Amino acid sequence: MFTATGAGAEGRTAAAPEPVVTLSQKQAGKGGEVTVKGRGWRPDTLLMMLICGQSTPARGVIGGTNSCANAQGRAVTTDDKGAFTKKMPVAEPPAPCPCVVHVATVTSEQALVDAGFVVAGHPVAPLPKETGDGKLAVLAATRLEGDSGLLTWFGAPPSRRLVFTVGNLGSAPVKDPVFQVGTAHGVYAAQWEERQWRGTVEPGRKARIELPVELTAGAHGDYQISLKYGTKVLAEQPWGVGRPWGVTLFWILLCLVVPAAVFRIGMAIVDKARPRPGHAGGRRRTSPRAGATARFPKLRRAPAASPAPSPGTTTAVLPWFTPDSAPSEHGPTTKGHS
Repeated sequence: MFTATGAGAEGRTAAAPEPVVTLSQKQAGKGGEVTVKGRGWRPDTLLMMLICGQSTPARGVIGGTNSCANAQGRAVTTDDKGAFTKKMPVAEPPAPCPCVVHVATVTSEQALVDAGFVVAGHPVAPLPKETGDGKLAVLAATRLEGDSGLLTWFGAPPSRRLVFTVGNLGSAPVKDPVFQVGTAHGVYAAQWEERQWRGTVEPGRKARIELPVELTAGAHGDYQISLKYGTKVLAEQPWGVGRPWGVTLFWILLCLVVPAAVFRIGMAIVDKARPRPGHAGGRRRTSPRAGATARFPKLRRAPAASPAPSPGTTTAVLPWFTPDSAPSEHGPTTKGHS
């Protein structure tokens, strides 16, 4: 068993134990497997395990995670006592050995341990020489520049550029410094991502640096962007992200359009299934005019009354009528007998 202790647990008190990593074997070839055990970490903390080249336990991962086999890395969560056990495959990192098994926190305060490891058959090259101590410090206030564009209104990931100016206060140049950009939302702990800047800051000189910052799709609310170099937080910058109202509008329109389309399709199906006149089993339609004639038969006009006979004119008496009085001045008066 090979054990390594942590050298970069930020914010720990003197009484708090340092994180420890133990490897089941010191050397293995590509395709093999190594068991990684740890203790002394924060309880219920997410850790990332990587095999990195161009690194030693004393100097750490010199080239940042660009020197690590990131695709073959493994994540593990510590238990309530701060311990873990995890197997990980042995892979060849993109940089030559000396190599380490790099274990670092992901979601809580930064802590890391580098345990020496040999990848059998992987090239070995000397580490770059140390030329002295370089020390970077932020000389001006950081700011977020850029615009997310119209697609962010519809849920695309918001993105900005973190712009700041650093100065080298040390006695040695700093080449290709690796920064860490943390993103915190609300009460949640910051999630750190490494960003490497290509360039050299000479002693007593300054440089303007831009690092990309991107949130997850659909992110909105108040965020805190932090900048860290080594174990020291250099700057913090708030970022208020608006709500993607385009997504809300899309769902509102979807809730209106889909029911209307379903209703129209249903009405079309009902209209197609409705029986037509002349079809088998169908009922013959009658015109409104024919129905009205059946309900309301046409009334015949009463025949016009015949004009009264003039005086002196003889009127024939029908057999079933007999006169019972003499004719008056207005004409004869008759009374019918049946």
